[in-house]
Amino acid sequence: MYKHKLEKEIKCPLEYGLDIFGGKWKSRIICVIAANGTMRYSKIRRELSNITDAVLAAMLKEMISDEILSRNQYNEMPPKVEYSLTAKGKSIVPILQNICHWSKAYKKVNAEDALTPCKNCNGI
Repeated sequence: MYKHKLEKEIKCPLEYGLDIFGGKWKSRIICVIAANGTMRYSKIRRELSNITDAVLAAMLKEMISDEILSRNQYNEMPPKVEYSLTAKGKSIVPILQNICHWSKAYKKVNAEDALTPCKNCNGI
């Protein structure tokens, strides 16, 4: 199991939640897998076109360690690995949906700055 080099000092439930699904990539990974179901690494990588392999691999390891994702490896040639949301991971989806709805409601909008839902926001 993946272990962080330094233990994080989390002092409240909000910090824990933001550590688990906050940041640029974790919430997007959750949304992509929620919208598509079980996915292989390469498909996740294609959906998140501007993420590097190193960052994606690190995020997947952290999310597996935090029990947000499960990783299933099949013993076949070529090797096959699939990722899916755990029950804990699925429980985050409504939170992310609410953040998306809140953002659409309160983002100051002008013509060139309008937030359009990504295909994953529409899919979950």
